Amino acid sequence: MNRYVLDPTGERTLPERAPSPRPAALAGRRVGLLDISKPRGDVFLDRVEERLVADGATVRRYRKPTFSKPAPVDLRHEIATQCDLIIEALAD
Repeated sequence: MNRYVLDPTGERTLPERAPSPRPAALAGRRVGLLDISKPRGDVFLDRVEERLVADGATVRRYRKPTFSKPAPVDLRHEIATQCDLIIEALAD
């Protein structure tokens, strides 16, 4: 099955990408929640965090300095070394 990931950066051609494998369970996993600093993203992530914790995950929160630029390298490194999974929030 072909799946597409939509890229919000405005690319004209959609690259075909296989989705990342999903874990069988969240219990014991370290899940990072990345707020990209758009209005109300934190509200969405608060609810996601509640659900993840109820499923036994440990949650770490991160925030980009601004939504208009990619996350700084040091922030990406911190997330990559401290988390098993990551969820990014886009909201307005």
